[in-house]
Parts: sequence; C-alpha cells; structure tokens
Amino acid sequence: MTKRMRGIGLAVAVALIVSSRLSAPLTAATAAVCDPNPKPANLNFTLKDMHGRPVTLASYKGKVILLDFWATWCGPCKLEIPGFARLESRYGRRGLVVLGVSTDDPVRKLPPFAREFKMNYPVLVGLGQQGFKDAYGPLWAIPTTFVIGRNGMICRKHVGISSMAEFEREIKALL
Repeated sequence: MTKRMRGIGLAVAVALIVSSRLSAPLTAATAAVCDPNPKPANLNFTLKDMHGRPVTLASYKGKVILLDFWATWCGPCKLEIPGFARLESRYGRRGLVVLGVSTDDPVRKLPPFAREFKMNYPVLVGLGQQGFKDAYGPLWAIPTTFVIGRNGMICRKHVGISSMAEFEREIKALL
C-alpha cells in the first residue's frame, strides 16, 4: 500500500467518524433527553431582529439553539421568558443561544416588551414570516419551543409552557 493510499484511507476513516458523531447522539445523556428520531431544523432563514438587523439562523449551527415562538399577549410566554434569559446568561458562553421569535406582534411592541422582561437574547420578528413558521409548524399553540442540538437536529419540541428544569436538563445534555 502506498503512502498516498494510506493517507486517503485515513482521511476517509476520520470523515466517517466525524460524520457519525454529528448525526448520532453524542452521549447517553443526549439520547435520554432527545426524541428518538430527530428531524433536521430548517436553519435556512434570515429574519430581522427587533432593531431591523438581519439574523441568519444558519450562522448558529454548531451551537445549541433554544428557538422560542411567543407573543407579547401570551401569558405562558411571559412566564417562560425570564427563565430563558437566565439560561442564556448561564450557558451562553458554553454554546447555547436563545432565539425568541415573536409570532404576530408589530415591531414597535417588541423593544419595550424585551426591556420589561430583560430579554438578553435576539428577539426576531415573525410577523409576515409564514414560510418560517410553516417550517417549524404547524404551530398550534404558543409558546412552542424547539431545542436544537449542535448537529442541527431538533432534539425536542415543547408545546405550551414547560419547566425551566426540563429545558436546563436538555440543554446541559447537548452542551
């Protein structure tokens, strides 16, 4: 076997190992918190944040993403949002990003709401973004929150209010 053939064989072996680790659960803890047949998250969207800046979701691939669909008038959303801000503070440096998508509020309502609820993460405008909402829907209720692994797979979908302990357990398993 020539050096070149050994080099190619080694490169193929490394690629297969890396590929299998990106597509399979990384740990027993991950397998315990994620749905058994995860689906890929569609991150091929760019939405505007509440300040009018474009946010490309694909730029967060490789991070754990907590993608929350909410509204300013939603009582359960108001209960969850402070917990999401704490999770962002606690785990942001380790690779968590929280993205809040306001489903149907006009942009003018978002900055005062974000200040009041101390939202320390990107607040994205979902109004008029039916294609984006359809990619994660149907959204039968809000809040609806997706926990997406570093590999871009949807680990878990939460419909309605969920406990912060549950979100934290899932996030820690993925980090």
